[in-house]
Amino acid sequence: MAAPHAPSRLPQHVAIVMDGNGRWAQKRWLPRVAGHKQGVDALRGVVKACIERGVPVLSVFAFSSENWNRPVDEVSGLMDLLVLALSREVPSLKKNGVRLHFPGNRSGLSARVVQGLEAAERDTAANQTLVLNVCFNYGGRWDMAQAARRLVEQGIEITEDNLSRAMALAHVADPDLLIRTGGELRISNFLLWQSAYTELVFSDCLWPDFDAAELDRSLAEFARRERRFGQTGEQVAEPELAGADQRHA
Repeated sequence: MAAPHAPSRLPQHVAIVMDGNGRWAQKRWLPRVAGHKQGVDALRGVVKACIERGVPVLSVFAFSSENWNRPVDEVSGLMDLLVLALSREVPSLKKNGVRLHFPGNRSGLSARVVQGLEAAERDTAANQTLVLNVCFNYGGRWDMAQAARRLVEQGIEITEDNLSRAMALAHVADPDLLIRTGGELRISNFLLWQSAYTELVFSDCLWPDFDAAELDRSLAEFARRERRFGQTGEQVAEPELAGADQRHA
């Protein structure tokens, strides 16, 4: 059932750069990994909110290919947190109809992590309520490079359509809305190809504090946008006006 405050015009695919975990922890004199743990709780709430509002696809940036450059203890803590989160969260996600995907480069991950990702994808493969893409060890440039390499290896011509079909998120449509939390005004190598016509919303809220109310603010901002895809405002309005005329005929 849709949430009472959900806007009438919903994005079909929401993408989120979940930024601010470390700063949230530092403000509380806690280790950075404590912020990441709180971030898992925030993600749980946003998944629930998306289901309630009828958003069918959610993609989140959990670990970028550049995050390997962070302190060793933080990277190690993130890997341990991922394994723990999989064991704790997957049963509930499966029960609530969430289908998990983990787009990203798995060649640099440990066997334990890869096995956990593969098991979670298998266990939730039949679910249809929400597709949750947890982009882990992912980068937009990596995605374009691996897609091009795959086409070359298969002898397929490199075109926009073929590249799109070879991307790591080819199983879903491109995002309609991309939210960046934490007050930074960039998308940090996330879904570069897929976000060509995505609406961008930047929130000052640190990710561990991001909740359903913050999500609703972003959804409301999206609903106010006019998406033209290269057309003029008049061209976009014409089909809408025609539809209104038919409804009142």
